[in-house]
Amino acid sequence: MIELSQVSRSFMVGDQQVAALRGIDLSIAAGDYVSIMGPSGSGKSTLLNLIGLLDRPTSGTYRLDDGNVTDLDDEQQAKVRSNKIGFVFQAFHLVPRLTAAMNIELPLILAGIPPAERKERVMQLLENYGLADRADHRPDQLSGGQRQRVAIARATSMHPAVLLADEPTGNLDQATGKEVMNLLEQLVAQQVTLIVVTHDPAIGGRAARQLHMVDGQFIGETRRGT
Repeated sequence: MIELSQVSRSFMVGDQQVAALRGIDLSIAAGDYVSIMGPSGSGKSTLLNLIGLLDRPTSGTYRLDDGNVTDLDDEQQAKVRSNKIGFVFQAFHLVPRLTAAMNIELPLILAGIPPAERKERVMQLLENYGLADRADHRPDQLSGGQRQRVAIARATSMHPAVLLADEPTGNLDQATGKEVMNLLEQLVAQQVTLIVVTHDPAIGGRAARQLHMVDGQFIGETRRGT
């Protein structure tokens, strides 16, 4: 499913080059549940952005579903991203002026899904995530947990094979965070590949595979129950 080979990413900060990722090798199979953990500045969010085709490596190769996506142009990468990858962020990133239903529908509109199918998918997602009575509410009329459920519904509206979650519980209280993680983990049972970036050991420890990063490199891997 996901294969990174000697992937590095550097940035220019002033007149100095800073290495955010250093020769990353990573293999993730379809349906895996993986957490990427490490302190701030360890490179975990940079790695997630590369996997999500929001950024490009400085060197190395990225293969997704046996296809080399490293050198695709921006339009080609955007198409792969739309069809195969969903995103859930700490800050929700909902469009403030749109209702919950309209936020969920947005990726479907951008993908050119016909109106009748869009309506059916949105209604089903609202029902699945317990949001049917919040369909016409804007984000500022929703609780943090409800906003994150809208974000998850939006992220899964295109039936992605891979779901990337960057600190998905960071803006939530502990109880709501557990509810959100339970929703995400239900997707793994449906063979969605789930990759969670977190600094919280309690959240990261829920994953079947736990990858530990420091200074742009993996320093170890543990598995749940070991």
